[in-house]
Amino acid sequence: MSAPLQLSDLPSVEEYASTRDALRANVIAAKKARQVRIGENATLLFENRDTVKYQILEMLRIEKTSDPAAIQDELDAYNPLIPAGSDWRATMLVEFPDADERRVQLKYLRAVEHAVYARIGERRIAVVADEDMERSDDEKTSAVHFLRFPVDADAKAALRAGAELAFGIDHPRYRYETAISEAAVRASLAGDLD
Repeated sequence: MSAPLQLSDLPSVEEYASTRDALRANVIAAKKARQVRIGENATLLFENRDTVKYQILEMLRIEKTSDPAAIQDELDAYNPLIPAGSDWRATMLVEFPDADERRVQLKYLRAVEHAVYARIGERRIAVVADEDMERSDDEKTSAVHFLRFPVDADAKAALRAGAELAFGIDHPRYRYETAISEAAVRASLAGDLD
């Protein structure tokens, strides 16, 4: 289980500035094994303690803050994205390059975040979407969602035994599934589980 980040886990803004390039390169490389594309227009970016720490540090750098209360606000906002050992946590991006098309498609894809799933072998794991706040309304969905995939002991054992891993979306207007065959992605995601 990954522990939530605390104030003491973060370097000062000055310390971060001196190591930013190396940390950024490491996180970008690690994120390649933590991305899953589902169809042409949806991407899951699986978060972990390192990706969340980097995001917080970048926000603090942009905001130019060293105020402990402001830093704690960032920790409180981002810590829920760190997997707890029995789940995967991901940011889902619904991507349409053309802004006009995106507006139309987000209307058609209302509640798509509740149609996402993980599949381990024949077992389908339903997603828990947007626990912090609902991002779909009666007219449209958001282009960004925060997802959690609870993985029970039997599913973990099946994954470790080599069962197929896939992620999909089963929405009336968007049905795709992506099987995870890359060893690096499987290993990275398996590392999130106790």
